[in-house]
Amino acid sequence: MSKTKMKFIGRHLMLKGEYIEKVLNGEKKATIRKGVYKPKYDEVIIHAGGRPIAKAKITRVYYKKLSELGEYEARIEGFNNVEELINELKKVYGRISKEDYFTIIEFEVIQRLDELASEDPYYGLTPADIARIALRYLDKELTELDRKILLDLTRTNSIRKTAINVFKDLNKRGIVRKAVRKALRFLIERNLISTQEKQSLESGE
Repeated sequence: MSKTKMKFIGRHLMLKGEYIEKVLNGEKKATIRKGVYKPKYDEVIIHAGGRPIAKAKITRVYYKKLSELGEYEARIEGFNNVEELINELKKVYGRISKEDYFTIIEFEVIQRLDELASEDPYYGLTPADIARIALRYLDKELTELDRKILLDLTRTNSIRKTAINVFKDLNKRGIVRKAVRKALRFLIERNLISTQEKQSLESGE
């Protein structure tokens, strides 16, 4: 494995749309990638089916050859047995050999993005999380200033620091908050994320 080039995973973890329910109901607790990957962060946003579905904490990362994958890996990936897992890996990667290394990334969903807390000003999300999601999905809705503010927020995770970085003025915090609330509103309007209240109304409860 020492000769295998290390790749990195950032704040976003991309999955197939068919895995949405398995992730949200806890049946799928890991993703297995061909090659050697190292997550840069303990927390990531999981995307599937063209939208963000959950925030998750990475709990374990380890490496195995294809021939070493077993029933445990099959179960945490949401499959019934290792044969199903191998068949899925072949569908995704094509030709694979027993000596190929795979990275197993285990995660725990800590926040679903389809049932956010309506009573919270930012619906339970951090401003930085809103910024990361908005920058990925809201291309037409954001102004250049919006993008500049949100991009800085992804780096500082602080409205105060972003106000200083972008405007050189701590008193401009309100402009930063306004950009975050605007992004949040568009994300909800486009059904990229949803609140508990909205889900209840749509289900008729």
